Amino acid sequence: MEIAEVFSSAMEEDSPSLIDRLDLGAAGQIFKYLDDPMDLARLAAVSRSCHRIVVESRCFKDLCIRICPEVSWFNSVMEEDKMSISGGPSSSKDLAWANLNMEYRVYGKLAHELIRSHVGKSCILEPICASSTDNDPDESIIYTLDPRDREGGRPSYWSSKGDSSRDASETLTYRLLKDLSVVHEVKLRPFQAYFQRGTPIYSAKAVRFRFGYSSSSPGIKSSVLDGSMSSDRSPCEDYVWTYISPEYPVLQEDKLQSFKLPRPVLSIGDILQVDLLGRVQQQEMDGLYYICVCHVYVVGRPLSSISFNVQGQPSRYILKYLGHEGHPEIPFEDTSRAASPEDETGTTSDWYSIAERIRQIRARRVLEMLGNIAVANFIPHDNQEDSDEDGNINLFLE
Repeated sequence: MEIAEVFSSAMEEDSPSLIDRLDLGAAGQIFKYLDDPMDLARLAAVSRSCHRIVVESRCFKDLCIRICPEVSWFNSVMEEDKMSISGGPSSSKDLAWANLNMEYRVYGKLAHELIRSHVGKSCILEPICASSTDNDPDESIIYTLDPRDREGGRPSYWSSKGDSSRDASETLTYRLLKDLSVVHEVKLRPFQAYFQRGTPIYSAKAVRFRFGYSSSSPGIKSSVLDGSMSSDRSPCEDYVWTYISPEYPVLQEDKLQSFKLPRPVLSIGDILQVDLLGRVQQQEMDGLYYICVCHVYVVGRPLSSISFNVQGQPSRYILKYLGHEGHPEIPFEDTSRAASPEDETGTTSDWYSIAERIRQIRARRVLEMLGNIAVANFIPHDNQEDSDEDGNINLFLE
């Protein structure tokens, strides 16, 4: 049987559709099995019922949290030309529906951004500070943005001050390109002192990465670049960390080493701090241990169309959509205008249209999967006429 016939027959009088046979909670749970925002967006455009379920079940927010758990920091959303909304009850049903649709759109944009591939350049904008610098400015953190180990005939690297303890740690702090970035991995190259006897490599024992934002002085730019403050600064001064990575061992080798995060991470804030944990190399001339870094590189993608605000005490995190000019859109079909919760009608021709759309977007596999899930978990087996000889309901037939 053709899928169009299945859908149209399901809409005949006294024959409820698959969607109509499920309550909102069950249908929402089924839709949340989708893990591709494009499939979810297209499913929401199939019918008013589907749109209502996707919106009211907050499927896109749930999907974003599954992709990047940091999304759970956000309490509300807003669009650039609209006021912020919260998750609390609204004074009117129409306003509540409009607020849910705004949340659907904003988290839909975010979900699309979260799965896109990373860009081909580092997400770092500029250095902010180092916890210590041995010979400033000749061994400044600014040189860690240059992938070369030599520049203009001189070595290009950052060096810590010396310490008698192998356990002494250091930090390098950077500003990222945007307030929100999806980060996949961080690369770091220890520096080999080719001008010293034995060409020692001053690597750290281990490394850890922190992502976050400045809570008290978000407008201050790089102290190293503008010269307004010392390059040595308290490593955790007024920063709120929204993600802290595991520790990774660092090889004592002169090469760019990759430290892949356990999963893609949404950096909420434009601050990256590199924790250099412990020391391995002693300098011959003074007997002290140093850490030297040639290059730091962040693999990921800054989000240009989405940002965030922090307001109030306790802090409320507001996810903000800035507009799509110059940025790819999810192909949402605006079904919200006619898709209020009370306006729920359907005809056989509607379902023929659905079938055609499904062919065009290759979504039949999605609906088959959802149908199987519904049969297995949510629909009572009380209609034997719809069952095959093995007792399985045939909602999707070849």
